Amino acid sequence: MEQDHWDVMICGQNPSVGILNYDIMARFRRRTCIILLLFILFICSIMMALKTLRPDRAGFGDPFGLGLLPELQQRTVLLDSKQNSLNRAQGDTVTRVSNLHSIAVNTMKASLSPVKKLEEELSSPNYNFHIFYYTWYGNPQFDGKYIHWNHPLLPHWDPKIANNYPKGRHTPPEDIGANFYPELGSYSSKDPTVIEAHMKQMRSASTGVIVLSWYPPGMADENGEPTDDLVPVVLDYAQKYNLKVTFHIEPYKDRDDRSMYHNVKYIIDKYGSHPAFYRHKTSTGRLLPMFYVYDSYVTIPEIWANLLTVSGSQSIRNTPYDALFIALLVEERHKHDIHRSGFDGMYTYFATNGFSYGSSHHNWAGLKAFCDSNNLMFIPSVGPGYIDTSIRPWNNHNTRNRVNGKYYETAFSAALLVRPEIISITSFNEWHEGTQIEKAVPKRTGQVVYLDYKPHKPNVYLELTQKWSEKYRKEQEQWLM
Repeated sequence: MEQDHWDVMICGQNPSVGILNYDIMARFRRRTCIILLLFILFICSIMMALKTLRPDRAGFGDPFGLGLLPELQQRTVLLDSKQNSLNRAQGDTVTRVSNLHSIAVNTMKASLSPVKKLEEELSSPNYNFHIFYYTWYGNPQFDGKYIHWNHPLLPHWDPKIANNYPKGRHTPPEDIGANFYPELGSYSSKDPTVIEAHMKQMRSASTGVIVLSWYPPGMADENGEPTDDLVPVVLDYAQKYNLKVTFHIEPYKDRDDRSMYHNVKYIIDKYGSHPAFYRHKTSTGRLLPMFYVYDSYVTIPEIWANLLTVSGSQSIRNTPYDALFIALLVEERHKHDIHRSGFDGMYTYFATNGFSYGSSHHNWAGLKAFCDSNNLMFIPSVGPGYIDTSIRPWNNHNTRNRVNGKYYETAFSAALLVRPEIISITSFNEWHEGTQIEKAVPKRTGQVVYLDYKPHKPNVYLELTQKWSEKYRKEQEQWLM
């Protein structure tokens, strides 16, 4: 019987044979389609993965990248591409700065679409948040030598105490005059990628006005070199990030009423027409430039009154160069001198709660009340901490620990309590005194272990600034209601 069954099947007489063959072919086609589909999906996945390894616009034809590549990659590309041209122009500082300005301008013109994208990604600027900024740093690639990173160890004024501490200078790039180490390394303030990175960081922190440390042309601090040639580049990059720039007039040699008039005129004539030049809207509706005057107390009130009062012999009032002049308050008695001098307001600068009368948070309410009663602006200065033992090894007692950001937030909280019109931040990049909010990274060398922002990320103080900028903006709206 089994033999008959096989004979019938072989002869093709079994009616189920066609159905069986159809099922086998259908399964084969189905399996083939699934395998083919999986293969296509695999190829697509590989292609997408490869695409993500390269930016949409790598900008390889652009020597600076200008935000299209990560900041550190931009810096490496620029240093490599600029080294040969700088060697050819070693002796001509003015030409080098001019070239950098031209390159920066041309590069920015080529990156307008990324700027629009940045505007969408970054926090909106708060023009009532002013931040102190320094352009006095230099390195061999851009300046032929290190500037400021090789800061000397400053001796104590008492020789007996000074003898107990080391002397000499720092030796960059591993050993710099700071207790923290910048993410950008021992950079040059002339490096356009550094300026760009700084502007991006300050904008991400929701600050709005850069208070630029300034000396007159040809002048500098005792450890630096003239930086006025950099102002046009700073203004251009500030404009790109919708930031404004005002000036922090440093205590240059022979600063008095006459030289101040001359220098204010110089600044306004040369930079006042730039879109990024800051003007503050007063309560009377006037738009006036603003100048912070560091160490203003060094000059006697009578000299300032010549410049800053209507009846002064060198009066700048009601002229095309009239402005808001903000004096530094250190001691309590300075508030009366500031008022008598004709200043328009006061700021406290130091990020050391308890160091001076002005920098002590518990005095801010009294200072604000004094300013309100005398038609003056009170601009408290907040900072993330303070440590300058890398350049003043004997100054440990003035160190203010950051406490993982809590010190900074406490300062902001104290500032908001007095409802100021403007808050200033000390600082973006004063690395020598450890007040910077610029990105810092862990670093250890043979002799030095630098402080860092751990357990937080390098941008933690930028994020905290942005947080308090938004909080301040909201509270300010309620004050005005």
